[in-house]
Amino acid sequence: MLVAEQAARRGARVGVVDVCTAAVAALPVGGAGLSAMSRAAPSHPLCSTDTVSEQLEELQLTLGEGPCVDAFLHGSAVLTPDLLTRDLQDRWMVFAEAALEAGARAVFALPLQMGAISPGVLDLYAHVPVRLSAEELADALAFADLATLVLLDARIDATGGPRGDPLEDLGAYRAEIDQASGMLTVQLGVGIEEAFVRLRAYAYAQGRRLADVAADVVACRLRFPPDAEPDQAVEET
Repeated sequence: MLVAEQAARRGARVGVVDVCTAAVAALPVGGAGLSAMSRAAPSHPLCSTDTVSEQLEELQLTLGEGPCVDAFLHGSAVLTPDLLTRDLQDRWMVFAEAALEAGARAVFALPLQMGAISPGVLDLYAHVPVRLSAEELADALAFADLATLVLLDARIDATGGPRGDPLEDLGAYRAEIDQASGMLTVQLGVGIEEAFVRLRAYAYAQGRRLADVAADVVACRLRFPPDAEPDQAVEET
């Protein structure tokens, strides 16, 4: 099986990164990414197979829009064969343009589900317009099901990346963003959800990764005054 072969190459037990890598090898796509998502807490990228898929995961979670977000909210696959389609550009005005600029032309978002549990979304992208055949869609859904099992079994256990690099530790990633959001609740006098929205707004306005902005907040290099605009903050020296 492709997934097991990927894990064997890494010399580790099967992880979600192996599912993503196997999906790219089996389907007419250029890359894959997976984000752990929750209705009760900020969502976070978990793994990606290349820089484009990494950008797509960050973009959707920072902007709060895109096929990944819709797939999670509605619990059904969102298939986007061509991002240049007019209604899609109207639907995701900011994401569609940013995704095209990043190098993605088609995006397929598949929710990870087991009963009432929805731990995240598997995203696949292609550089050119692509329509998945019935068989290819069935395979993509099978990869999503496998990713769900692996993710739940591993309890979000981050393993080595597909290129032999260590995968960014999800626990540390989540902890820093959660800590930054908590600090903003104090600085702004708002709830945790509003604090996370402010964090995302600033990251998008500055063209920065959400994790990098969170690190600056935690290190007290960045402060959000209550009277500042939603996408503004003060750099501390």
